[in-house]
Amino acid sequence: NDHVINKRNIKNMQVFINPDKSSWNGILQRPAFDTRQLEGTVAAILEEVRLNGDAAVKKYALQFDKVEPNELKVTAGEIDEALNLVDEKLKAAIQIAKDNITAFHQSQKEAVTPIETTNGVVCWRKSVGIEKVGLYIPGGTAPLFSTLLMLGIPAMLAGCKEIVVCTPPDKNGKINPVILYVAQLIGLKNIYKAGGVQAIGAMAYGTATITKVYKIFGPGNQYVTCAKQLVNATGIAIDMPAGPSEVAVYADETCNVAFVAADLLSQAEHGTDSQVILVANAVAVIDKVKVEIEKQLTQLSRVAIATKALEYARFIVIENTAVAFELLNEYAPEHLIIASDSALALAEKVSNAGSVFLGHYSPESAGDYASGTNHTLPTNGYAKAYSGVSLDSFVRKITFQQLSETGIKNIGPAVEVMAAAEGLGAHKNAVTIRLKKVEGRR
Repeated sequence: NDHVINKRNIKNMQVFINPDKSSWNGILQRPAFDTRQLEGTVAAILEEVRLNGDAAVKKYALQFDKVEPNELKVTAGEIDEALNLVDEKLKAAIQIAKDNITAFHQSQKEAVTPIETTNGVVCWRKSVGIEKVGLYIPGGTAPLFSTLLMLGIPAMLAGCKEIVVCTPPDKNGKINPVILYVAQLIGLKNIYKAGGVQAIGAMAYGTATITKVYKIFGPGNQYVTCAKQLVNATGIAIDMPAGPSEVAVYADETCNVAFVAADLLSQAEHGTDSQVILVANAVAVIDKVKVEIEKQLTQLSRVAIATKALEYARFIVIENTAVAFELLNEYAPEHLIIASDSALALAEKVSNAGSVFLGHYSPESAGDYASGTNHTLPTNGYAKAYSGVSLDSFVRKITFQQLSETGIKNIGPAVEVMAAAEGLGAHKNAVTIRLKKVEGRR
């Protein structure tokens, strides 16, 4: 019966053909994600964690995770125990992912390059790791150990001195063994049994056990997202605003329709509020993809979630390639797959996207796990202004300058004139007093 319902829903799914630009905003509307209605609840939990620390974290663990941990910090013994519970094939797979993620993020390190802007004036910029960062790793039905790789590796490479990991315990009060294995593999030691809003509060304000951090990273449900936005408003940095996950696929007649259907479904199974967009250059492509979705959908373990997510799907035919990419840039997807023989050339048309997957053998799953790029990406159209997480996310870039006597003589008069024009006499004098010394001015 479910299969019949799924087939009917897919067959009846609306297809937009060469839609007028005035209708694009309506067509590309994302699933409603308004955290304002949650703010009262979330703010109250944050305030209690701020005031009562560990006791509040444990109280809400009991309420939401149905377990109250004796100790919030994971012990060395618990980590050792977890190492033996992880399948060897999974360990080998994680090692491949770790190596690739490390290589890609290591390549983002910038050398310090002094520039002499004027004779005697030398400027440079240096990357310095954010001293204290918090990594939130969702637990629940799908503990995201891959997110710990994506956040923990660049945090270590950046040289962050204190890295706090918070993740919810299961009903037995245990942390998923794969998460603990990954933490041990990349050298993370401060792991805490705390999930949800209470974990964000603990990292934002600090408790007797959990260190207050300067920046919080990591995905989460709407409560976690709301908590991150609220602590951000009070001065704690966060990685980026984030909503439900999403993918847009551009497919032409050269695509493999089974691959395209699989990519759309891999996004749809994330959650009922995930969004999938397919833009094709012909109706025939969309019709074939629909047939493939029908075939593959019933084989999924998360069929109910994927089916619900497909209610938000949009299938759009745009015959003009330039216009198709104009629409995709307007949507600014978290993930963009270009399923075409001409993917590399078409990639030049992309200006707004979190991460782009080119050609027939580059599924989103590769970036989610092991190609090396980061999977923590801007959603909800934020790719127009935000980048995904990278090594840069974990550093501050501090500028330096050094002027010699020759340097102050060369640019000092210009600074004097500009400071005087802005009416800032003390600024002018800070230069004048030096020029008197080096030029013998009176």
